[in-house]
Amino acid sequence: MNHSAPIPLQTPYYLLDEQKLLANMQRIARLRELSGAKALLALKCFATWSVFPLMREYMDGTTSSSLHEVKLGHQKFGGETHAYSVAYADHEIDEVLAHSDKIIFNSLNQLQRFAAKAQGVGKPIGLRVNPGTSNSPYLLADPARPHSRLGEADPEKIATVISQLSGLMFHNNCENRSFTSFDAMLGHIEQRFGHLIAQVQWVSLGGGIHFSDPDYPLEALAQRLKAFAEKFGVQVYLEPGEAAIANTATLEVSVLDTSFNGKPIAVVDSSIEAHMLDLLIYNLTARIEPHSGEHATLVCGKSCLAGDIFGEFRFERPLQVGDRLSIQDAAGYTMVKKNWFNGLAMPSIVVRRLDGREELVQQSGFDDYVSSLS
Repeated sequence: MNHSAPIPLQTPYYLLDEQKLLANMQRIARLRELSGAKALLALKCFATWSVFPLMREYMDGTTSSSLHEVKLGHQKFGGETHAYSVAYADHEIDEVLAHSDKIIFNSLNQLQRFAAKAQGVGKPIGLRVNPGTSNSPYLLADPARPHSRLGEADPEKIATVISQLSGLMFHNNCENRSFTSFDAMLGHIEQRFGHLIAQVQWVSLGGGIHFSDPDYPLEALAQRLKAFAEKFGVQVYLEPGEAAIANTATLEVSVLDTSFNGKPIAVVDSSIEAHMLDLLIYNLTARIEPHSGEHATLVCGKSCLAGDIFGEFRFERPLQVGDRLSIQDAAGYTMVKKNWFNGLAMPSIVVRRLDGREELVQQSGFDDYVSSLS
C-alpha cells in the first residue's frame, strides 16, 4: 500500500528520514572517491527498497545472504549484485546465478558442487575466507568464533582452487569502531593470505566497519584501502549495512497504559521481540531522546514476554496515556527482522522524503498476519 501525506499516521511505525540517510550516503561517496573502493549495501541489515532510488546514487549495488535478497537487490536496487550464502540448495542455484553478477561460496564443498554451473554461465566466482581474527563485541555475531562455519581458513586448501576464483571475501568485523583494530586485522590478512590475494581480481572486506561515526578517521581508512588495492592489484569492495543507515530512522510509538510496581511503568504499542529484535538478542537498551528529567520510567512493550522492556528512561514529566515516544536508530536489523509475535500490529513504514513530505510506503493488517501462517 502506498499513500502520500497528509495522512493520520497510526503508531507504531518506522520513520525513515532521507535527509539523515543522505548524510550517510555522502560519507560513503567520499570514501569511495578517496579510496577507489566500491560499496555494496548489505541487504541482511536493511532492505527497505522505498529509499533505494536515493541510495543507488551513492552506492554500487547490493550484497546478499539468500536467494530472496539476491532477487530483491537485482530487481529493486540494480548496479552490481553479489550473491553469497552460507549454503546454497540445489533448487536455488540456477535462480541465484540468473540474478547475480558475482557468486561467492562459503566453503570448498559448495564451490566443488556448483562451480561448473557458475562457470557455464560465465559468472565470476568468489570464496569466503575466515582469517581467524575478528572484531566483534558479541560472540553470537563473531565470524571467527571457535568452530566457525563461516568461510575457509586454511591457505593451503584455498590455494588448490585459486585458479577457479576471481575474488575473495573477508567478512570479520561487527560494529568495529576502531580504525586501529581494522588496520591491524587487515595486516594479518595480508600476511597470511597475501599470496592468494595477489592471484585474484577483487577482494571484499565485508561490512561491520562503523565509518559513519562522526569521529571515525575516514581519510585514514581510505588511504589504507587504496594502499591495499594497489599492493595486490585488486578492486576492493566494502559491504556497509549499519554504516549506511545508522541514525536514519526512529520507531514511533504511543503510550497505552501506565502503572507502578516499585518503579513507574509505561506500556507502549510496540515490542522489542516483534519490532526491534536485536535489543532482545544482544541484551541492549533502546535509545529515547531527550533522555533527561526527574521522572525515571520503565518503557515496556505490549507483548506477553515478561522481559519485553525497551529500557529505563528519564522524562521531564510523568508519562501519560497518548504520549508519543521516538525510539532512535531503528533502521538496521529491525524491518528485516520484524515478526508477528503475539499477533501484534506490524509497524507501518513511513519515509520522510528530502522535501520534508512524509509518505506511508508500507502498511500491514489482519490479512497479512493470516497469510503469514496457514
